Amino acid sequence: MSTLPIEVIEMLGQTMMRVVPITIGLALFFTVLTHFWACNPGKPWWQKRELVTDICYWFFVPVFARVLRIGLLVIGAAAVFNVHSADELISFYENGHGPLSQLPLWLQSIIFLVASDFMLYWLHRMFHGGGFWKYHAIHHSSEDLEWISAARFHPVNLLIGTISVDVILLMAGISPNIMLWVGPFTTFHSAFVHANLNWTLGPFRYVIATPVFHRWHHTALEEGGDTNFAGTFPLWDILFGTFRMPEGKLPEDYGVDAEQGVPAEIGGQLAYPFRQ
Repeated sequence: MSTLPIEVIEMLGQTMMRVVPITIGLALFFTVLTHFWACNPGKPWWQKRELVTDICYWFFVPVFARVLRIGLLVIGAAAVFNVHSADELISFYENGHGPLSQLPLWLQSIIFLVASDFMLYWLHRMFHGGGFWKYHAIHHSSEDLEWISAARFHPVNLLIGTISVDVILLMAGISPNIMLWVGPFTTFHSAFVHANLNWTLGPFRYVIATPVFHRWHHTALEEGGDTNFAGTFPLWDILFGTFRMPEGKLPEDYGVDAEQGVPAEIGGQLAYPFRQ
């Protein structure tokens, strides 16, 4: 009898055991911060509209991303490197491979962060145009932008974006062990830039993405919704002319135009792009 169902259940359980304490910690952390430094004062995050939708994404996305990432790494190793058996796959990916795997883990982590952010910058711009927008509109549909909004992504957006970039860099030879460092950082920073905070970090606004920097990206197009595409390093926006941080002004309104008709519940949002 196949042990696959049991292994899948175990993987789901392991993922949830990591997500739950992280969620509780982030909730407490940002509750305290927004009490003192809210960008848009009003209701606390737990009273936001579509909270149930965001909670569903928050727990669904890590599971979906992990399963698909592993599947693509297996397929990629077989197609590109002719690696097929379970033992060969473990040996191939366990500590990376090729020249990149010989670098110190801290340097591999930096390379991963910079390279992935550069690729995601251009993919992000791609998702703001043509037939790709209908998938990315789901992420922009949150009108009450909060830390828990960070996970609201359509699976197609995740697949073409973060998941594919991760797979490409890991297949290039970077060790999966960097995720022990990079994973916590990206989880926290993603929640941080979506948090309802008025932080610009002064001169560091040009070094790392801040809540105000990213909240401008979630405003209407004429306000700033077609700027600030970088996820981590604003350098890309500065270099390519898409940086926006008006002095002495904070973003206020978020979401997509009502005529786009993005549903409020997760089921409708998952189906939305295929109905357009």
